[in-house]
Amino acid sequence: MPALQSASRPQRVLLFIHSLHGGGAERVAVDLSAHWARAGRDVMVVTQAGKEDDAYALDPKVSRAVLNTVGEGGGLRGIWSNVRRVRALRRVIREFRPDIVLGMMTTASVLSVIAGAGLGCRVIATEHTHPPSQAMSGFWQRLRRWTYPKAARVVALTSGTAAWIETHVPGSRLAVIPNPVHWPLPQAEPRKYPEPRPGRRRLLAVGRLHQDKGFDLLIQAFEQLASAHPDWDLVILGEGGERAALEAQLRQSGMQDRVWMPGRVGNVGDWYASADLYVLTSRFEGLSNTLLESMASGLAAVCFDCDTGPREVVRDGVDGVLVRPNGDVPALCAALDAVMGDDAMRARMAAAAIDVRDRFSANRVLARWEELFDGVTRAGR
Repeated sequence: MPALQSASRPQRVLLFIHSLHGGGAERVAVDLSAHWARAGRDVMVVTQAGKEDDAYALDPKVSRAVLNTVGEGGGLRGIWSNVRRVRALRRVIREFRPDIVLGMMTTASVLSVIAGAGLGCRVIATEHTHPPSQAMSGFWQRLRRWTYPKAARVVALTSGTAAWIETHVPGSRLAVIPNPVHWPLPQAEPRKYPEPRPGRRRLLAVGRLHQDKGFDLLIQAFEQLASAHPDWDLVILGEGGERAALEAQLRQSGMQDRVWMPGRVGNVGDWYASADLYVLTSRFEGLSNTLLESMASGLAAVCFDCDTGPREVVRDGVDGVLVRPNGDVPALCAALDAVMGDDAMRARMAAAAIDVRDRFSANRVLARWEELFDGVTRAGR
């Protein structure tokens, strides 16, 4: 195998992801690439989709390649589309000659392992969601079982996801590295500002309007709590395919004057600052960036204790509440009722919540990536 890194040039890292159109993994790719470029590495981000709909801007030191290989199709058409993607990515790898290739999310990781075969690079696969929540075809599941054991490492965000991979994708060489917390929070477009509502309190949730996020359960719970807490409103930030269903649920409940859905915002920090309590009702999570951000902003959090994610962030009873069983609306109501009704409890938990700035700091997380890079580089020599 060729030497992974020449003494005459910096280490080269290539990150491959579908797009930069928005989402947690996309933002992590942008952040990691910026950190590594500023540290002196040569870094390239490769996407299938073009730049026209990017939600995040790359650091000027990070180069960009676009494969223009976006497309749908099952059967033979889908297989051919993936052959094209592998060939296109392989051409970029040959030209850039990275020491490390990082696949961001499952399909990108699978394609990266295949494309990097025999080219002298070390491929690291990553899982950014908990696999049981993924709607993945049998074809991709088989490819994951075949490719992941060939990767230099498979990185999971949580120990729960790592345990699942160990059981269902045997032979994977695992590492657990969480996402770093953003602090201070960046400002981006679109900018929308919370309406001042003197004398009222705000319960805040943030995420894609997707069934996995459980906002339907949150609206059910808030409808039951609204009369007991007449000075509280609920805000759900985000956009997605469930908007119409959630708006219909709100109309049916008659809660339109107490529940607000402003859409996606780029200045989410202003909304955390305007809130009094954070709530996460996901049926499934990887590691919730919004949970980390809200706690870093000084908010206590009430969260469903789903299989992975919140339990590795929230210290139950210290900086938030873990609600069990996952998905149980009465249990969620009880937890929210207790925290919404106790100012002293909320203040105590909020003061403790900002510890995530240290526990999940960029310095701590990047140190774990450095250790991983050193390990896979030494193994390849």
